Amino acid sequence: MARYKNPDHTDDLIRNWIRNRNTVEFLGMWEQLNKPDFNPVEFDGVRMQAGLNSFTLTPKQWIEKNGAVGIISKTGRYSGTYAHKDIALEFASWISVEFKLYLIKEFQRVKEDENRRL
Repeated sequence: MARYKNPDHTDDLIRNWIRNRNTVEFLGMWEQLNKPDFNPVEFDGVRMQAGLNSFTLTPKQWIEKNGAVGIISKTGRYSGTYAHKDIALEFASWISVEFKLYLIKEFQRVKEDENRRL
């Protein structure tokens, strides 16, 4: 997704997204819900820094600091940053307002259809 949005600066795009306070909150909640041994004390240290001008964070740092399972960062021949579909959808909605609106509309359509069936 990042290559599609900005092929020359994919790393910068991902780093800007992951250092955002809302992203850190989202990733922390996702890990808490999906990883039984998630360490909230370690996460609090990252959360407290998020959003500050001096705060930097890479996917590798996120994984190392929190033992994260929702993001994978690979180097070498098949390098790249990969994420669980929940996290990928959050990233996609961050880089594309159009995608976010389509996602909201689709969710509303599904819920309306569900309510009609009831």
